[in-house]
Amino acid sequence: MSEIKNLIQKLGNLNYEKMYNNDFFLTWEKTDEELKAVFTVADILREMRQNNISTKIFESGLGISVFRDNSTRTRFSFASACNLLGLEVQDLDESKSQIAHGETVRETANMISFMAEVIGIRDDMFIGKGNKYMHDVADAVKQGYEDGVLQQRPSLVNLQCDIDHPTQCMADLLHMIHYFGGIENLKGKKIAMTWAYSPSYGKPLSVPQGIIGLMTRMGMEVSLAHPEGYDLMPEVEQVAARNAELSGGKFVKTNSMTEAFKNADVVYPKSWASFAAMKKRTNLYGEGKFDEIKVLENELLAENAKHKEWECTEDMMKLTKSGKALYMHCLPADISGVSCKEGEVAASVFDRYRDPLYKQAGYKPYIIAAMIMLSKVKNPIEVLNKLLNSNVPRFLGK
Repeated sequence: MSEIKNLIQKLGNLNYEKMYNNDFFLTWEKTDEELKAVFTVADILREMRQNNISTKIFESGLGISVFRDNSTRTRFSFASACNLLGLEVQDLDESKSQIAHGETVRETANMISFMAEVIGIRDDMFIGKGNKYMHDVADAVKQGYEDGVLQQRPSLVNLQCDIDHPTQCMADLLHMIHYFGGIENLKGKKIAMTWAYSPSYGKPLSVPQGIIGLMTRMGMEVSLAHPEGYDLMPEVEQVAARNAELSGGKFVKTNSMTEAFKNADVVYPKSWASFAAMKKRTNLYGEGKFDEIKVLENELLAENAKHKEWECTEDMMKLTKSGKALYMHCLPADISGVSCKEGEVAASVFDRYRDPLYKQAGYKPYIIAAMIMLSKVKNPIEVLNKLLNSNVPRFLGK
């Protein structure tokens, strides 16, 4: 109980008022204190659940999930977060909706939102499309609320777009905060965000972009490594460079995985498609040139296969700080000899870090719940104290 009270007191020292009745699109659109507020509320909710205290702030209401790409962890994390706060989840399956008959974004957004408190969207595959779609939905429900169509304005949470994956990267950072014993201990730590070989095509850019856009704010030395041609969005790299300058950290680029791993405290080997390739695919989809997309996919798979040495092996891990860097991945990882013949990470490395990886993923429901709570509750300190003082058990059988 004392830990929860300390965290609530810590929350009182932060300025996060602008998060109320607002959305969460990109981490670099939020202030440092707003990000810290998300981490603090996430830890409070986690502590409350571990102490068998109910965190339900809603007795009714919906959380709407819209997944335009496949998902396991984020889908269930969003459902868990909504449930933690007392919301029920309804998934919008666009193939079973009137969207297939030409229903507009504005109409769909309002029709699903009559009793919705939050909308979580994943739209990550097409450059220039995903984040824009989220803004279109947010603008539509804002207008619906202002026009009196909706009784409440649903908040929007970015569950991964073409630019950023804020719930993943915030969960990754909270994992590091706990692993290294505090956010202040991240300053000066080196994280290697490196490309790694995958036998599949077209993994989104949003995870590596989210990592370099967020970790540079912590005063960390962020080393972005990839083979030539696998560049990220230039504007996101500019964000990372600016963040590093402001925080006293570093942002460096290299075409050597070995160089990135040297003396690293954290390694994050992850495959992604190049920015140029993703742009080309987006254009081909827009033009309906599906045969040309297949040709492009085969070309990119062949290009990937030229870089099979980009694998997180035991020898690569020996290059890190004392040979004991924290290995991280957003999952699922392409594990050599397990999920594929050759992939991102050696089976022995993955097995050694399996528990920390699962713990890393386990922070995501609390991050999402904190984002929802800070957007819906005007005075979260008052509400959290009420929950704490009421001490309603989450589970009667405990």
